[in-house]
Amino acid sequence: MKPEKSKVYLITGAASGIGAATAKLAVSLGHRVVVADINDAGAKAVAARLGPAATAMHLDICAEAQWSAVLDEVWARFGRLDVLINNAAVVHTGYARDVPVAKHEWTMATNFMGPLTGMLAALPRFKAQGSGHLVTVCSMTAFLPFPGIASYAAAKHALRAFHHAVALEERDAPVAFSIIHPTSTETPMLDKEAEDDAMSLAFAGPSVTPDHVAEVILKAVKAKTVEVFMPPERGRVVRLVGTNPRSLRKLVERNEIVGRERLAARRAAVLAKAGNSSPVRQD
Repeated sequence: MKPEKSKVYLITGAASGIGAATAKLAVSLGHRVVVADINDAGAKAVAARLGPAATAMHLDICAEAQWSAVLDEVWARFGRLDVLINNAAVVHTGYARDVPVAKHEWTMATNFMGPLTGMLAALPRFKAQGSGHLVTVCSMTAFLPFPGIASYAAAKHALRAFHHAVALEERDAPVAFSIIHPTSTETPMLDKEAEDDAMSLAFAGPSVTPDHVAEVILKAVKAKTVEVFMPPERGRVVRLVGTNPRSLRKLVERNEIVGRERLAARRAAVLAKAGNSSPVRQD
């Protein structure tokens, strides 16, 4: 990607995965980045690796007061914020019947109410500033509910609806809105999903790297793309299947078989790698 005019980014969930990769790419393009995360040590480590253009800040995205404090600090330090990337999320895997209600609530609070709180905190400041860009990192599960992460998919369904509703409400405001739907991405979240047999569907197709998702996100910011599917050629099919319960069931049943095979291969590869890296015993 070509360098562009320097902007100030605030990226949530930036201590690892997609958030960290996006922060790294943004800094490489000449932007200043606030690495925001509830994981202070992880955020500080990422910011330290990226150098003086990156600043770590503590942020629990579910806490309205913390959003206010972080945004106050951003404006105090930089005089503005150009792009908010709501990326932070959690996952609690397992069939819905086996997941405690408290964990379903945790997922909904973090993956839906967290980004909602951030959008509503940043929106009036962007409008007063006369510019700003709200980016929502959503998921293909916003269209395709996955067995094994029912409340995660529910939160992403809600998040997409809220994002577009606010964008419609603010269509005359000087604020851009972009929503990104990554496919399975090689992050700590996917590693966690690989531990659960209920999650076989997530491994039916090839995964992508966080660096690839970061490129897609920053291209969408530059072009002010309204909605991005990953991969883009699956967008139309995903929308159609997701609104047809019969087609959705057929897709799930077919792809779970493929996913189980690929998940088994993934686990075998991990075990083989662990075995090869074990120290040789010397008696």
